[in-house]
Amino acid sequence: MSLGPEPHSGRRICVFCGSSFGTDPVYRQAAEAVGAAIAAGGHSMVYGGGNVGLMGAAADAALGAGAPVIGVMTEQLVELEKAHHGVTELDIQPTMHARKARMVDLSDGVVVLPGGFGTLDETFEVLTWNQLGLIECGVVFLDVDGFFQSLFEFVDRAVGSGFVSPAHGAMAQRATDPAIAVELACQPPPGYSPKWADAVDRPRR
Repeated sequence: MSLGPEPHSGRRICVFCGSSFGTDPVYRQAAEAVGAAIAAGGHSMVYGGGNVGLMGAAADAALGAGAPVIGVMTEQLVELEKAHHGVTELDIQPTMHARKARMVDLSDGVVVLPGGFGTLDETFEVLTWNQLGLIECGVVFLDVDGFFQSLFEFVDRAVGSGFVSPAHGAMAQRATDPAIAVELACQPPPGYSPKWADAVDRPRR
């Protein structure tokens, strides 16, 4: 049941991250630091609603530092008792697709922490929506101990190979400091034009 978000003057920062802690304590420390940085900046946090792994660690840190936290979760995961019932608001959605769309609708920017397939799925969908001009939402990877190094090598390769424009590649931002990651996520993505903005002017082949 929704409790209603608390009044807050800051931005809403969405956090995508793993539902596990990973093998190195540095990942949990980073998640806690992001939650604390969101609170320190006067912002609120939006995330996947879990009480486990990095998700739970980031939410607990934000709540403990006084920030409102909105969790967005599917009915299925709530039934599996994975929901964090201590958040300010628990927004329950019927499907994973609806869950992702709702998190983005609620958010002004995204910080990405280490995670697996689900984390990358959420993140690249937001980047794609930005690329298509459907949204304007900053996306910042917190590169904990080089976790995302190979991912940025892929982005560079995709740009160099002509599959992603340099302007769109720049939408995937990277930081190593949690406070800087949150600050960047509060800003619009780097200037660019949507992928098909000039389509009407292109000659047909």
